Amino acid sequence: GCILEGKLYPFGEILRTHNCFRCSCKQKEMFCCSLFHTPIGYDKENCKVVFNNQTCNYDVVQKSDPSKECAVYSCV
Repeated sequence: GCILEGKLYPFGEILRTHNCFRCSCKQKEMFCCSLFHTPIGYDKENCKVVFNNQTCNYDVVQKSDPSKECAVYSCV
């Protein structure tokens, strides 16, 4: 198998790792790509970005009340 950040994964396609990546594990190499997009266009003065491991995505919430979401205009 392949080891990624101390965790052993079997050879083959890995649909989702513990840290939200999709990987291909081969005998001599491992390729991974992220399953999430990083928000860059939002109200940075009043909002903050928090990573959600359950959904493998970033939540953009109000700094003053994290239970309220902020609008996101663009991601990379």
